[in-house]
Amino acid sequence: MTRELKEHLLLDGAAGKIECVINLPADGAQRGIALVAHPHPLFGGNLDNKVAQTLAKTFVELGYVALRPNFRGVGASTGEHDQGRGETEDLLAVLDYARTRFHAGAPVLAGFSFGAYVQTLVARRMPPERMALVGVAAGFVSGGRSYTSETVPADSIIIHGELDETVPLANVLAWARPQELPVVVVPGADHFFHRRLHIIKNIIKGSWQR
Repeated sequence: MTRELKEHLLLDGAAGKIECVINLPADGAQRGIALVAHPHPLFGGNLDNKVAQTLAKTFVELGYVALRPNFRGVGASTGEHDQGRGETEDLLAVLDYARTRFHAGAPVLAGFSFGAYVQTLVARRMPPERMALVGVAAGFVSGGRSYTSETVPADSIIIHGELDETVPLANVLAWARPQELPVVVVPGADHFFHRRLHIIKNIIKGSWQR
């Protein structure tokens, strides 16, 4: 297992402070930066979400510095939920910090649920090295919310649970279809990938080119 170092800091954003955890490979090797976005903040989402942690650990094992910020109004991050608009600006601010500090090029953008939706907005502003999105919020989802996720690069890794009760699989297929974008469906997995987090890691690591 890859050893890692961990930092906890507050960064400056448009609405105030952005709480962020950074995981770094302990051997000092830095292949690039990977920004991980957590699920909906009004429904318990935060940087400690198990899927977000799995994404961060996966990319650290692949040699990336992984950054997990809290969205506005979560933890020590100031501000209020902004339906993805302000959250996009905050992720871009974190990327500016990370690219300067780590002398990095195009970032990897990873996210889960609402965080995956926001990353599709970020990608329009800062083209990524590659994307890895899990349970993408697309179309009408539970709770009466609706999301119009943007198109993503053709080499993006899209992972969805067969039995997702929050974002129906049909929604993600409808979003992916006009893009001719493959979707990896995990049989028996719910929205939060209970007991199947290791599958997310295996899919991404198996798809990544060294």
